[in-house]
Amino acid sequence: MYLAGVGTRQVDDVSQLLWGDHMPSQTLSDKLKKVYSDIDEWRERPLEQEYPYVFMDGVWHKRCWGGGVENVSVPVAIGVGMDGRREVLAVAEGMKEDAESWRGFIKGMLARGLKGVRLVTGDRRVGLVAAVGELLPGAHYQRRMVHFERNVLARVNPGNRDWAADALKAVFSMETRDRALEKAESVAKDMEARKLGEAARCLREGIGETTTHLLDDYPHEHRRCIRTNSMIERLNREIRRRTRVVGGFPDGRSALMLICARIRYVTSNEWSTRRHLDMSRLGENLPAANRSPPQERAKTKVRKISGTTVMQHC
Repeated sequence: MYLAGVGTRQVDDVSQLLWGDHMPSQTLSDKLKKVYSDIDEWRERPLEQEYPYVFMDGVWHKRCWGGGVENVSVPVAIGVGMDGRREVLAVAEGMKEDAESWRGFIKGMLARGLKGVRLVTGDRRVGLVAAVGELLPGAHYQRRMVHFERNVLARVNPGNRDWAADALKAVFSMETRDRALEKAESVAKDMEARKLGEAARCLREGIGETTTHLLDDYPHEHRRCIRTNSMIERLNREIRRRTRVVGGFPDGRSALMLICARIRYVTSNEWSTRRHLDMSRLGENLPAANRSPPQERAKTKVRKISGTTVMQHC
């Protein structure tokens, strides 16, 4: 009941209602230690396959520290393996999300066998970007598209917001990265003509990282999924729904264990039965395939659907 979202006092009330016995908080704590040992084993498990796509973000919660309550972040990493399935790779105890913290988080995954990473998707956190560049040199960094659009639109006055939103949609609808960059420069010039200099500067500074998913290194069928880490956002909503019941945690471990338990519960029910991406197209001839005409790609997709085996894409 506690791991599913029931508060400590309510666990005691329900226990009395069902069995006529109290469930003191200390008894509950002792029972949870058995569950926590299993969670620790899950967190330290070896990562055996390659994970071409990794998504990272942090969920903030309140914990007691030195007699006060402060906000700390629990970083979460999700990977898509070569089998096409999603998997929570790591959940760590609260940190400040600076470069050193992200570096330790990634080093922990590397020590457990993380390999084959080709793309990391996350927010524009300087510490995370620096840690990825240092520890995962073979991976590109993709800035979350939705958050980038919000950052640009926040610098646009209400009278031009609808126009700017449509212009940004046109940028990200381009088939290739070069065309997207050209369209972004055109939009930035139009913004300057409308006296939106701050928005134009924000667009120019971030458009490179936000269009990484358009590189020839990644299949067209994957691009919609790898341009944002919405899957972590959904997990964060589930985590916050549970942590709001508790309020403030007495220490970092109690918060970490509850968050891990909630993550395992959600992912085991929603992710275990279906493949997220078809990874068979992530091959050596990918650049040439991505440069093929759109009509040819459309025919290929129709043949797949009409055949005996249906390939599930994002």
